[in-house]
Amino acid sequence: MSGIAEVARAAPGRLGERRIPARLADYAAPIALVIVWLGFFIATPNFLTTSNIDDLLVASTILTVLALGQQFAVVVGGIDLSVGATLPWSAALLGYFTSHGYPVTAGIVVAILGGLLVGVINGLLIGRFQMTDFVVTLGSLSVLSGCTLLLTSGNSVAVNSPFLQSLALDGAGPLRWFWLLALVAALGVAGILFRTRVGTHLLATGGNIDSARETGIPVRRIRLLAYSACGLLCGVAGVMLVARNGGADPSLQTTYLLSSIAAVVLGGSSLSGGKASVLGTVCGAILFTSLINGFTILGISQYYQPIAVGAVLLLAAAISRFRK
Repeated sequence: MSGIAEVARAAPGRLGERRIPARLADYAAPIALVIVWLGFFIATPNFLTTSNIDDLLVASTILTVLALGQQFAVVVGGIDLSVGATLPWSAALLGYFTSHGYPVTAGIVVAILGGLLVGVINGLLIGRFQMTDFVVTLGSLSVLSGCTLLLTSGNSVAVNSPFLQSLALDGAGPLRWFWLLALVAALGVAGILFRTRVGTHLLATGGNIDSARETGIPVRRIRLLAYSACGLLCGVAGVMLVARNGGADPSLQTTYLLSSIAAVVLGGSSLSGGKASVLGTVCGAILFTSLINGFTILGISQYYQPIAVGAVLLLAAAISRFRK
């Protein structure tokens, strides 16, 4: 009897110990970001300068918006591999329309709607026709890559727009426009996920799709909404990419694809769905941009950059095992 009592008294302690890794996993992105910044600061004094941090944060906003879109797919227990092609597709639409004499505002609208259209098609195939998200988005990745190459003839398209240039370089006082765009996107996603009934349905669908269906949640419509939101934010990120680069590059953006997934998972979301962290996703996006920025300052070959991204992606997958 005394042995049972001792086990009972010890159980809460062991349970608490098991919860410690889960708590640490939830804050993996902010912790990793601090470690990376500290490491680069020790390695070179040129990292934590005002100008470099400013450039780094501006560069991270594109990945931030893209990762926030990926968050919608992940939260319903899915994944969107097509973001690596939707990003250049949206940028190519903007480049195509502006190079053919249309106003830049029309090109921006078409680029965003082009991203939204991809998301709607993915959502219909996954939600309505019950097709596997991996297969659907992988197929979309291939189709969009070809469409982008056809649209641009495989060439980069220069976009000379004072408005887009101002969007990338200027701001309101000390706040850059890119920062404000990313902030609006983050607040919007957080508001939808954690302050609306739609957000509750998204989280419930990812947590347990069968239970969600039994409680009357329109699962098909919710999954359509999730992938549509992902496509919409990909379109916004495509516009930002053109503004920052001064043109549209039709190349497949594999690094953005991998980083968007890793930023979401490392940020606190679960690959199985039902859990999300907007702040963690933002920190994850800044983390990956910091790695590339730090490698560049240190003069490390760009060939090591995908190795670092892949390693952190594996780390993110390992960390996700600790989350409930």
